Amino acid sequence: MTKTVNAEVFYWWCTALMIAIHAGFLAYEMGASRAKNALASGLKNLLAFAFLIPAFYFFGWWIYLAFPTGFTISDAASGGVAWSESMGPNLGDNASGIFWAAFTLFAATTASIMSGAVIERIRMSAFTILAIILGGFVWILGASWGWHPEGWLTTTWGFHDIGAAGAVHMVAGFFTLGVLINLGPRLGRFNADGSVNHIAGHNMPMSLIGLMLIVMGFFGFLGGCILYNGGTWMTIYNTPTTLSAFAFNTLMGVAGGMIGSYLVTRDPFWMMSGALIGVISSAPGLDVYYPPLAFLISFIGGCVIPKLADMLLTRFKIDDAVGAVAVHGLGGVWGLLAVGIFAAGYPNVNGPAISFSGQFMSMLVFAALGFLPGFVASYGLKIVGLLRTDPKVELAGLDVAEVPVKAYPEASTIPAFTGGEALSPAE
Repeated sequence: MTKTVNAEVFYWWCTALMIAIHAGFLAYEMGASRAKNALASGLKNLLAFAFLIPAFYFFGWWIYLAFPTGFTISDAASGGVAWSESMGPNLGDNASGIFWAAFTLFAATTASIMSGAVIERIRMSAFTILAIILGGFVWILGASWGWHPEGWLTTTWGFHDIGAAGAVHMVAGFFTLGVLINLGPRLGRFNADGSVNHIAGHNMPMSLIGLMLIVMGFFGFLGGCILYNGGTWMTIYNTPTTLSAFAFNTLMGVAGGMIGSYLVTRDPFWMMSGALIGVISSAPGLDVYYPPLAFLISFIGGCVIPKLADMLLTRFKIDDAVGAVAVHGLGGVWGLLAVGIFAAGYPNVNGPAISFSGQFMSMLVFAALGFLPGFVASYGLKIVGLLRTDPKVELAGLDVAEVPVKAYPEASTIPAFTGGEALSPAE
């Protein structure tokens, strides 16, 4: 019983640490917004967090248990229905609630990944609907397929992703890409000739603090990726591991991504985003990498991903306000492929050994699973006129329309917030 309670306590604190991720997203997205949109950007995160808890209780956990083999409902699904004995106080079950809580925070993370990309022009109601679809349904289907000991991607192709770079980051990143295509760029982002205007957030220090909080929260996130039975540590695939392996490679990944992004941009925002790139790049193989290899993989990601974010903006005209598609979506792609390159041949408990082809095909599955629902759902909202705010509201600032209080009520007396500086040159 002591071992059981110790396991329960471990996941309790993992869940608490993951809440720091959402405090971080809240801060860095508000800082990355112009002052006229600060509270609306933050409020989206709070709404996603609140709505996803009941959504994941009534639907999400059941999906994870139901569909590991594809679209055939597993017998284990009965433990995830809302009226199951496992889904409430039960002195004979010390596991279900605590695992549900951790997965609920994973779900909220997917919504927060999307949240930053769409700031300053999406309707609050549209974002909330999309967040529920992504966090309550889409990502957890991918988790059931590839982040479950019986998931068909693992048992068929030998898929390996112990830190959820695919199920969480890739799915959320590609879902976000589908939304951004329909949402369109912020007013003033591009000139008539296609050239790009820089739109600066109003508080870079707030963004940097928020990003550092996300890095701290990742230790809870990755701790929640480990199975602890009171005596030994196992990955989500029931292969052996240790917390020491995670400690070595998580920190080396953070450092590699930060250094790489700093060297290619000299931008403090991208330096801290590089920490996220580093964690995501090394996450799939935290259990097997030699720490300098984790550093190298993350360093490469930190160097390349900011350039890909620039390409999405300048060449494809995707206005991703915080680079979420590149950091999470493309960072997840690199992380999954890196395992196929550097850990090929490592055995799985179920299914074939890790291979590049298995990782590549699984990566395509996650990309499609994220992009298609994101595009279709946002296109539907666009058709009925619910996706984007009115241009007049966007110019005035979403806080005026969406929030009954002001972020900076004394702003009229502060020069930094007066004189039209909240607008881009094209506006």
